[in-house]
Amino acid sequence: MHILIAPDSFKESLSAQSVAEAIKAGFSKALPEATFDLLPIGDGGEGTMTALIAALQLDTYTHIVTGPFGEPISMKYARKGDIALFEMADLVGLASISPEKRNPLTLDTRGLGELILYLAKEGVRQIYIGVGGSATNDGGIGMAAGLGYEFFDKDNHLLQAKGASLGRVARISADNVPAILENLDIQILTDVTNPLCGENGATYVFGGQKGLPALLFSQVDQAMATFYKQANPAIFSLAGAGAGGGMAAGLVTFAHGKIVSGIDTCLNLLDFDNRVKKADLVIVGEGRMDQQSLAGKAPIGVAKRTPSNIPVIAICGSLSDDLPDFPAENIQAAFPIISQVEPLAITLAKAEENLIRTAQNIGNLLKMKI
Repeated sequence: MHILIAPDSFKESLSAQSVAEAIKAGFSKALPEATFDLLPIGDGGEGTMTALIAALQLDTYTHIVTGPFGEPISMKYARKGDIALFEMADLVGLASISPEKRNPLTLDTRGLGELILYLAKEGVRQIYIGVGGSATNDGGIGMAAGLGYEFFDKDNHLLQAKGASLGRVARISADNVPAILENLDIQILTDVTNPLCGENGATYVFGGQKGLPALLFSQVDQAMATFYKQANPAIFSLAGAGAGGGMAAGLVTFAHGKIVSGIDTCLNLLDFDNRVKKADLVIVGEGRMDQQSLAGKAPIGVAKRTPSNIPVIAICGSLSDDLPDFPAENIQAAFPIISQVEPLAITLAKAEENLIRTAQNIGNLLKMKI
């Protein structure tokens, strides 16, 4: 039996590579004759770059940019020839900003624009940017400032390029934006299809988890709408523009980026369609599978690209109660790895051993002759 293992990372616990290795270890105990193809993946969220670096043999570098609090920080990116990729979360990710410091309207995303500009000047022509897992809701205004754009209020005063300024912008200047940006092909990797504004938009859906009080949702959403009525009215009908707190909208508007499916782009780059043809079984997984997963996150993206004659099994940290009965979405069955009720910190720490045990149990079932 040849098993292709293609999991996403388990947030706050294990990287996608570590998840894949643990699943392999479990199956190997039950099915010692099996062969494996480890294909850790990402869908535009945290961990996407890590998954692609190893598979594509990219080199990693760092560049000093403006950090989320205005301080200089070293930001990671990967590159090979004229292709580069990086993740927004490495600058302003929820995981890297403590809860007491989270304010999606005051954190600075200027560093993203600075990195894009630096890469363009270094000869990069194609950039893949993952916009998942961000702690900001600035519509990309900070990133745009890093590219050279300037934003002024009705009295022609230069505004700070942060989310709190969106509703006050009366004039946008591109006088200091270098022409070299026109040569870039920017692919915006995202796992969501939310629009920029409205009840399903960036603020209402994701603002709460970033620390924005619900009382401010309407005001902030209106400020975002006011800004983009001026900057790019066409953005309101673009699916995925709300990703990254509106960073996707900013990259489209100010850097001529294109929104693409994070998981499909990742699978294309990893030559998934050819590799899966050799598989007898495909294993997918993520930290928690829920209704939002069905909208196109990593496990579902892999399952939909898997030929119907090859079974797909999901192994996840946990399963929410809003999932449909399986089989569903080309996944034959889904298994949570949690074996007992324990504090979250302990459960996260035991993810590897729980994965190994669950994979071994599934392998034992597969070798049974009933």
